Amino acid sequence: MPGYLCRVRPLVTPGVYAPQDDTDLLAGALSEEPLPPGADVLDVGTGSGALALAAARRGTRVTAVDLSWRAVWTARMNAYLAGLPLHTRQGNLFAPVRGQSFDLILSNPPYVPAPTGRVRPHGAARAWDAGHDGRLLLDRICREAPDLLRPGGVLLMVHSALSDPDRTLGHLHDAGLKAAVTRRRHIAFGPVLRSRAGWLRGRGLISAEDQKEELVVVRAEVPV
Repeated sequence: MPGYLCRVRPLVTPGVYAPQDDTDLLAGALSEEPLPPGADVLDVGTGSGALALAAARRGTRVTAVDLSWRAVWTARMNAYLAGLPLHTRQGNLFAPVRGQSFDLILSNPPYVPAPTGRVRPHGAARAWDAGHDGRLLLDRICREAPDLLRPGGVLLMVHSALSDPDRTLGHLHDAGLKAAVTRRRHIAFGPVLRSRAGWLRGRGLISAEDQKEELVVVRAEVPV
């Protein structure tokens, strides 16, 4: 793992998303975010808990949520091994934290366009497949996250350029947040994108020459 997570080796159980370039890109954005000790942080879709623990190392109070019980237990195990406090909850996106508010929300949601369309992914594919346009959860996060942020609170979210960052920015602007793409990284197609490259080309999402995917971090802030 290059970059910000190179020294972090969380245990990853079968079926749980392992930290990859998107996790590392978001960790870099997190490292630059000013967070006072005791700030309340939410990591939604925590997976192995790598980002949640990166925030906890800065003395923040972190809640980590995942739909998968396997991921929740993996995050708990990694927190125990790291000797860091982590509040874990199982549930669908923001449902387990309704009524709470946060200074920072982190999200590395599923964002890969999938030819299965409206069919809900299951198993390990839930970590990456995100409907025909890659926005199965992105639009919902844009709609629901602002209500959980305090004044001055920030959303940091990573996703692929294939899933329309401009649409993400538009939704967040419409919700009254100041939003921009703050980080970008090009990475070689992994197994999932290689397996559906023909379908993506047929939809005009990539060209015949494309061999790399662009990842972006969107930062959105609630005005004070």
